Amino acid sequence: MLYDEIDSKLQERESWVLRRQLGIPNNKRLFVLACMDERLPVLEALGINEGDAHIFRNAGGLVTDDAIRSAMLTTQFFGTQEIIIINHTECGMMTATGEYLAEALKKRNIDIGTEVLNPGLPELNLSDQKKNFAKWIQMFENVDAISEQQVKLFKQSKLIPKNIVINSYIWEVETKSLRKPHIRLSEKVNTSQEMSGSKACSKCGCLHLEEKKCQCPVK
Repeated sequence: MLYDEIDSKLQERESWVLRRQLGIPNNKRLFVLACMDERLPVLEALGINEGDAHIFRNAGGLVTDDAIRSAMLTTQFFGTQEIIIINHTECGMMTATGEYLAEALKKRNIDIGTEVLNPGLPELNLSDQKKNFAKWIQMFENVDAISEQQVKLFKQSKLIPKNIVINSYIWEVETKSLRKPHIRLSEKVNTSQEMSGSKACSKCGCLHLEEKKCQCPVK
């Protein structure tokens, strides 16, 4: 009946609009921390849709105090059970050092020692802010290492429940695909060094580097 279809759509709309009041978690029970870079399409990268995750983005996709605050809220109070961190190749956070940027700001007549970092909570400042300002920017040199570090930082926080599943990935802007940190398929293909040593598999007769990874149907 038509009224059933109408009522169903109205119920779906109510559940969408009032999901915080009704205690409905996001569809995937997922929190995503990602870099703000315009070349990183978070939904496409993860194969998810609107409503599937709480998404927090900042420069670098780094575990900052505000990232912890957001992750704490969604995991402790909004039903989230998983955290995924997405960093990416060619990240702007690798283009300079924090010290260089701090000096550049000084030359623009910005007092990095007294400037309020959180206007909403001006009483919260860095200890010895002028000295630590460059560290606060959190520039980095290696995207794979920094991606792994973010997982550890989340796991070390007592504000994040221990049962939360946490993983990180790298979005390759050059291939438009995800990979795990330190695992680059482009370095393993089309090289005799990687492919040499193959032996005929006792199961299927095909050449494999490792028989236990044979994916051929047994003949």
